[in-house]
Amino acid sequence: MVELNLRPSHPAFHDLPWDYPISDWHLYCPYLEDVPRGLSRHPVIFINYQGGIYALKEMPPEVAEHEFNLLVAIEEKRLPAVQVVGHAIANIETGKRSILITRFLDRSLPYRSLFMRSTLLRYRDHLLDAMAGLMVQLHLGGIYWGDCSLSNTLFRRDAGALQAYLVDAETAEVYPEVVPPTMRFHDLQIMEENVDGDLADLGSANLLMDGIPIDDTGASISIRYQKLWEEITQQIIISPNEKFRIQERIQVINSLGYSIGEVLLESVDSGDEIRFQVLVTDRNFHHDQLLGLTGIDAEEMQARMIMNEIQELKATLSHTQNRSLPLSIAAYHWLKEVYLPALERITPKIFEKGDPVELYCQILEHKWYLSERAGHDVGHQTAIEDFLRLGH
Repeated sequence: MVELNLRPSHPAFHDLPWDYPISDWHLYCPYLEDVPRGLSRHPVIFINYQGGIYALKEMPPEVAEHEFNLLVAIEEKRLPAVQVVGHAIANIETGKRSILITRFLDRSLPYRSLFMRSTLLRYRDHLLDAMAGLMVQLHLGGIYWGDCSLSNTLFRRDAGALQAYLVDAETAEVYPEVVPPTMRFHDLQIMEENVDGDLADLGSANLLMDGIPIDDTGASISIRYQKLWEEITQQIIISPNEKFRIQERIQVINSLGYSIGEVLLESVDSGDEIRFQVLVTDRNFHHDQLLGLTGIDAEEMQARMIMNEIQELKATLSHTQNRSLPLSIAAYHWLKEVYLPALERITPKIFEKGDPVELYCQILEHKWYLSERAGHDVGHQTAIEDFLRLGH
């Protein structure tokens, strides 16, 4: 007997062997899938079901319901996390258990891959920045994690860097506004201990690449967190004739990927100066902009790189046609004349790696490198040909 609580637009999962603990599903379930994973305190399996990969985690019912509700809240706040599908309550031989169902994060990498494979070692600093950025986003959104670790995080390549996603929200809590300073400090302490512990486990198993410091990696993430937090939340005092600095400040925050919720303005004691602070919402500014203009769903840094190219194209077209063109026209021209033709040329690579937007961003990076070396813009065609020739 099973009680399924599922969100809309997902499979029903009726034919899964709910009467058995998931540790025995290898005997009864034909859908099991082997995917890269981190460590978990609860039994976890993955299934390939109706064309999608899903993670199933078995735990006590009250814990599963709590995590389900937290993941729904995190999704509503548009914060980076796995998508929760539902949870099942089943009566098995050992008693009542729940299984939390989440959608596997496509094209994601667990931290173990990043620290064990020499080809991915260049992503180490990006991983630390991504972890710091994820915690800043969560805390600004009112989410206290309570168990931040490398094991509880997945990573996606994002224009040569990484984007971090929360996987496990079992210990998380929701605050009505920004997470209070004492709880943020406590969250960072837990993160430092867990991250160093994750790396120590790899080291003790001789799975850690040479040159990776274990003891100060967590502290390095905290330092990066603090710098980013101060940049985003700082208050600035300006004189009445410096109101242009408000727009400059908004542009800086947008360049980091954060959308602006509101700008707070108040007079200081002298009466002549103004104190202002921008309040951010989510870190999807360029993502939303690109999605609205082209329909392309990209990671934030990928979207920023592409939007920069579209802005450059807008300036070029406006100059050529001697009139100011809307950004939407430039985006349409870019999509039709630049992006789609490039994808046609690299189709084999797309089938191989499965992430066309990331591949396109790699071509842009390669184009920049070739142009720097040549002293002029070599163009997309040359960059693509050289990119394919080198077998990237």
